[in-house]
Amino acid sequence: MKYYSLQKIAPEVSFKEAVIKGIAPDRGLYFPESISPLPDSFFENIEDLSNQEIAFNAIHQFVSKDIPNENLKEILADVLDFEFPLVQIEENVATLELFHGPTMAFKDVGARFMANCLGYFSRDKDDEVTVLVATSGDTGGAVANGFLGVKGVNVVILYPSGKVSDIQERQLTTLGENITALEVAGTFDDCQKMVKTAFLDEELLENMQLTSANSINVARWLPQLFYFLFAYKQAKSKGKDIVFSVPSGNFGNICAGIVAQKLGMPVKHFVAATNVNDTVPEFMKTGKYNPKPSSATISNAMDVGDPSNFIRIRHLFQDNLDRLREHLSSYSFTDSETKEALLKIYTETGYIADPHGAVGYLGLKKYQESFPDTYGIFMETAHPVKFLDVVEETIAQALEIPKQIQKVMDKEKESIQIDSFKGLKNFLLHA
Repeated sequence: MKYYSLQKIAPEVSFKEAVIKGIAPDRGLYFPESISPLPDSFFENIEDLSNQEIAFNAIHQFVSKDIPNENLKEILADVLDFEFPLVQIEENVATLELFHGPTMAFKDVGARFMANCLGYFSRDKDDEVTVLVATSGDTGGAVANGFLGVKGVNVVILYPSGKVSDIQERQLTTLGENITALEVAGTFDDCQKMVKTAFLDEELLENMQLTSANSINVARWLPQLFYFLFAYKQAKSKGKDIVFSVPSGNFGNICAGIVAQKLGMPVKHFVAATNVNDTVPEFMKTGKYNPKPSSATISNAMDVGDPSNFIRIRHLFQDNLDRLREHLSSYSFTDSETKEALLKIYTETGYIADPHGAVGYLGLKKYQESFPDTYGIFMETAHPVKFLDVVEETIAQALEIPKQIQKVMDKEKESIQIDSFKGLKNFLLHA
């Protein structure tokens, strides 16, 4: 399997090269040269397969030239060592809980998969790789945990000061070892722009091997398709058309879901639910893509004004807006609507969602107004305790702190403050 840049200027590369480079030299995102559907029998008998077997079959074509089967199975066993339960909360409405991993966020799978891949690729080398990652919330903690102690890999996490929750900040600033947190005076989009700029800086590239652990990296992005297959396995017996509603920020998760559909997974439709950062909902209405500065919300992991992965989604449909609309709808919601949904879900069902899941729920309910006889699944992408103040205040209920969170609560934050790309470059060259 070769990977090409969506800018179509840089040369094609292997999976290994795409992972290590992160982004192509022409600043394009890497994309697999083909997506071959899995046999019908895979989906017909999916209930008989373990999660590891499902994941192996799904990812194999994308990585097999660079990772032997036995090593791939070992990686997947390490990555998928927790559950992904589908929880029914209303008639025809369920949530897929993606927060049972070590940092209690859906990004644990992609971060651990990429860390394992880089560890495998560097197992016999002395060269060091510096992983750059921008985070609007959960990515930082997941990457920090996934790469902690990985030989030959240094991780630098950029996060917007004052715009992540206290628990999210603790998860990315308290680990030490090969993990460094840079606290940026700005927004997530500023952080993401700095990371992308670093990959074009000749002086940096001459002095170090850089890669990215954001979902622009194929090893972070592609494994997210596993979730949708795990959900289909659990929902197949419902006998109804399945709709996925995905709270969307950088659009990597929902893009991976569409790849799962391209693999042959039966699904009627996808809903990209956003907060007031509505670049994609506006594009779906007007056909005009107008990125804008991101606004801070209570669903902070989705505070993205220029989502990187949306170009991959457009590419999957040959940039044909009519075809895209057949498969994808997108709606945006305010903080007040999100809080109302949190309270409604809790009052009527007893289920405690987080703000991102609540946005996903709203998107699903909006779609089901027109298509009521569908089985809707919204993604619960992070444990509600990660947004403790907002959730407890909204539902007037104290939350129990899980052990994964308890272990970072008393640790001391360590971060380096920067306010520009110059600060990032200076740190990287002199750290």
